Amino acid sequence: MDEKKVVQLSEDEKAAMKERLEELKAGKAAEGEGAVLAKISEMPEPDRSMARRIHEIVKAAAPGLKPRTWYGMPAWAAKDGKVVCFFQGAARFKARYSTFGFNDSAKLDDGNMWPASFALKELTLAEEARISALVKKAVG
Repeated sequence: MDEKKVVQLSEDEKAAMKERLEELKAGKAAEGEGAVLAKISEMPEPDRSMARRIHEIVKAAAPGLKPRTWYGMPAWAAKDGKVVCFFQGAARFKARYSTFGFNDSAKLDDGNMWPASFALKELTLAEEARISALVKKAVG
């Protein structure tokens, strides 16, 4: 007899889901640079500085991507509205590192397996260059 495990969301996960529902209800209000910059301004340091810089990198690398929030995080979407990449600050889920990730709409395919997100503890020129290259590749 299989026992079913009850999956319990953490308070942080519940808050992210609530933010996503609010974004869906708000529609266009959750889109645009203003919405992303507002979310970034709410982040504690060093997440805030890292997110601001990533926003600048993504804008420069792929000006066609539209800033928006996604589960309460800064994200950048294609013209069809699908999120291509996102930033998740370490403080969001009390993690030891921030995350810069890509969704399945990103064109990063490399054989049968490739990285879709990256742990980010610090943002140096090397990481900035890698993020820029990945974002350019992601949008094709």
